[in-house]
Amino acid sequence: MKIFFFIFYFLLVCTSLSASDKKYIINKLNSIDNLSFNFIQSINKKKEIGKCLISFPKKIYCEYNNVNKKILVSDGKNLIIKNRLNDQIYFYPLKSTPLSKILNKEYLINNIKNLEERIIDEKFVNFTLEDEKNIINIFFDKKTFNLVGWQIEDSYRNLVITHITNLSINEKLNKDLFNLSKYN
Repeated sequence: MKIFFFIFYFLLVCTSLSASDKKYIINKLNSIDNLSFNFIQSINKKKEIGKCLISFPKKIYCEYNNVNKKILVSDGKNLIIKNRLNDQIYFYPLKSTPLSKILNKEYLINNIKNLEERIIDEKFVNFTLEDEKNIINIFFDKKTFNLVGWQIEDSYRNLVITHITNLSINEKLNKDLFNLSKYN
C-alpha cells in the first residue's frame, strides 16, 4: 500500500512540475510584444547566421550574414525573402508557411495549453505543434522559459533548425522595418 501512495505522490508531483513549466512559458509568452535575437539556422547541414526581430502578431525582420546578404521580412500577411546582392525577391503568402504559426503568439499559447511537453536533457522544454500542413517543434529554456528555437520543414521539405541566442524582450522597434514596399 505504501508503494501505491509513493507512486501516486510521485506522479502527482511530476504532473504539477510539468504544469508549472507550461504555466510559466504561457505567462512569459503573454508578456512579450517583441523579440530581438541572433540566430544560427541549419538547413540540410548548411549553417547561416544573422539577426532577427519578431513583433507579435506575425511580423518578422531577419538579416542573414551570408554572401547574398539575404533578408526575410513579414508584414503580418506576406513574407518576402530578398537577396540584396542581386535584388532577387521571393514573395509568399505568410499563411502558406510554417513561420505563420511561430509568429502567432495566440496560436502558440492556445496549443501549448493543450499539449504535452517533453523535457530534453533537463535544459529544454519542447512542444510539438501539428496541423494538416506542418509539424513544428518549438523549444524553451527550462530555467528562464525563454524561446530558444524551433524546427520546421520549409516549402521544399528541407529540415530547418533555428537556434536563438542573445535574446532581448520588448525592445523599442522601428515598425518601418516590416513595411514590404520598402524592399521592392
